[in-house]
Amino acid sequence: MQGRGQMRGRLPEKPHNLKKALGDLIQYSRKEMTVVIVSLIFAVGGAILTIIGPGQIRRITDLITAGLMSRIDMEGIARVGVLLVAIYACGGLLTFLQHYLMAGFNQRLSKRMRRDIVAKINRLPLSYFNFHEHGDVLSRVTNDVDTIGFSLSNSMATIVSATAQFIGCLIMMVITNWIMAGTSVLSTILAMILMLVIIRRSQKYFVRRQQNLGSLNGYIEEMYTGHDIIRISSADQQVKTEFDRLNGAVREANFKSQFLGGLMQPLMGFIGNFGYVAVCVVGAALAMNGAITFGVITAFMIYVRQFQGPVQQIGQAMTNLQSAAAAAERVFEFLNETEMESEAEKDLKVESVRGEVEFRHVKFAYPDKPEEIIIKDFSAHVLPGQKIAIVGPTGAGKTTLVNLLMRFYETTDGSILIDGVNIRDMKRSEVHNLFGMVLQDTWLFEGTVRENLLYNTANVTDEQMKAACKACGIHSFIRALPQGYDTVLSDNTAISAGQKQLMTIARAMIQNSPMLILDEATSSVDTRTELITQHAMDQLTEFRTSFVIAHRLSTIRNADMILVLRDGDIVEQGNHEELLARNGFYAELYNSQFEQAA
Repeated sequence: MQGRGQMRGRLPEKPHNLKKALGDLIQYSRKEMTVVIVSLIFAVGGAILTIIGPGQIRRITDLITAGLMSRIDMEGIARVGVLLVAIYACGGLLTFLQHYLMAGFNQRLSKRMRRDIVAKINRLPLSYFNFHEHGDVLSRVTNDVDTIGFSLSNSMATIVSATAQFIGCLIMMVITNWIMAGTSVLSTILAMILMLVIIRRSQKYFVRRQQNLGSLNGYIEEMYTGHDIIRISSADQQVKTEFDRLNGAVREANFKSQFLGGLMQPLMGFIGNFGYVAVCVVGAALAMNGAITFGVITAFMIYVRQFQGPVQQIGQAMTNLQSAAAAAERVFEFLNETEMESEAEKDLKVESVRGEVEFRHVKFAYPDKPEEIIIKDFSAHVLPGQKIAIVGPTGAGKTTLVNLLMRFYETTDGSILIDGVNIRDMKRSEVHNLFGMVLQDTWLFEGTVRENLLYNTANVTDEQMKAACKACGIHSFIRALPQGYDTVLSDNTAISAGQKQLMTIARAMIQNSPMLILDEATSSVDTRTELITQHAMDQLTEFRTSFVIAHRLSTIRNADMILVLRDGDIVEQGNHEELLARNGFYAELYNSQFEQAA
């Protein structure tokens, strides 16, 4: 069996396809496409109105030039000025509406992605988490989703409006003067070639940045969880060295992606200014020859600025789009992971639970290593109300056996029956509802003591809750807290590991499930507290079929049946006295504990 503290495996790196990731993102957003299309129409409208503006400025310039030798037509200038203000006002309004709609779209998309990722977590098999750090999954929920929202809001509408403005300006420039238009287009073609080269070179660094950030978050989460052990083991330097390595990888990928992406703006600016100067020189030559008026030059200089601006905007938007594609690839990679098989057609239930459990020739191997059989040929028949202890050395298969019983994993061969019903024919949720669990690793969330005790349990009175706490010996301790049962538990609340475990035992008593699984439930309590806990456990398991995983063999002397596992096989079974009398492997384990204690 793979132990709790095992190192997670590493999956081989998959080839990256950012185009497919963008396609998946568009397909995922199809429900919001109406909003996106309207937003893009507003963006195009705003760009068109921006393009119309220079033509009106040209009219004003020509009116002023024509009036220099006689009388300037102020009324004509005023009419054109009012029209120009209206054009720019409408353009500004359309741009505002476009940004407003896109902001709403991005937030709804981010919310939906987070919701789908959280829902996906509950549909993934436990084997997935053997190969992926928890921090990496969290990074997909937070960093990658945020990157998608931020990048889309700064790229989609920008690309559309900039493209519309680019095409519109090109048309207007050709109409105004094709010679100066050709001069500007040549410099723009050079800019686009450089932009495509930079994009192609920088793609891998954007992907690497998101991957390295996920690895760093996973390491931080893991080290923060084991902070006490790190300090006690004086492993600070080792942790710092590994953190520096991961942090350096993030910095390197970040630097390269941002450096190459940052080259866009200055390069586009330089080429834009170069084109601007070229147009001014050509325009001056044409004006001196009388081919164009001064108003044409004025309008064309504005068009050049508007023509070069979209190229810069598109370059920056493409950089943002690469970030979105790299993040989207990680998000959709997670959302497309193989789920547990659908159980919609399963409707079998155990209506009146007696608690009879039978293991029939159960075999199990982890899906990624089918050749390594963990449980080889396990058979046992548990009668209703019996207390079954599962013992054996580390790696014998104890926790794996419980995971199979709960259908966290599926058996490779054989079957497990509860009251004669094969658990494979039941929905996992139905199987889970039959059991209460107390694990070695306690879990309390930030909330009141009451909320933790009554977690996902309805119709429980205060008297029932307090009775369970009294049975576990924690009622007095809870009453001594600042707000008693309404005290909010957080990292700052002074609760020992033993008290936390007693609270999880009380939670199991309150849930009142027909069967129980106790996985090292007394491992974090001292000897005196163990006596209280053992008394509580005896009350908890009374008249209930219960499975107890125990390393401390003194706690399972009163078990109805003890299953002794070794290398995935049951080597002995019987009660405490029978197994000691055989003087076999169980007796060896039992006596060795007392020798160590002595």
